[in-house]
Amino acid sequence: MTIDDVTAVAETAIFTIIKCAAPLLLVSLCVGLIVSIFQTVTSIQEQTLTFIPKILAIFLALILMGHWIMNNMVEYMTGLWMDFSAYLS
Repeated sequence: MTIDDVTAVAETAIFTIIKCAAPLLLVSLCVGLIVSIFQTVTSIQEQTLTFIPKILAIFLALILMGHWIMNNMVEYMTGLWMDFSAYLS
């Protein structure tokens, strides 16, 4: 296994991680921004107010996008295991 092989596997792994985590992070970011704007407009300074909407939004996003995220992870692992013999030499 050469340095190029290791770099390719690491690059694919990092890209897969980013691709799988990005939708959930964007949902969390948007919900946090909306709650923050709501807090600013209403002058509510409760710091724990953002947790419940974020948790519910992430849970809903996982329900909606969980199948897609799992398919991406399975594709990566299948590709990794299919090329496993090439990594041994």
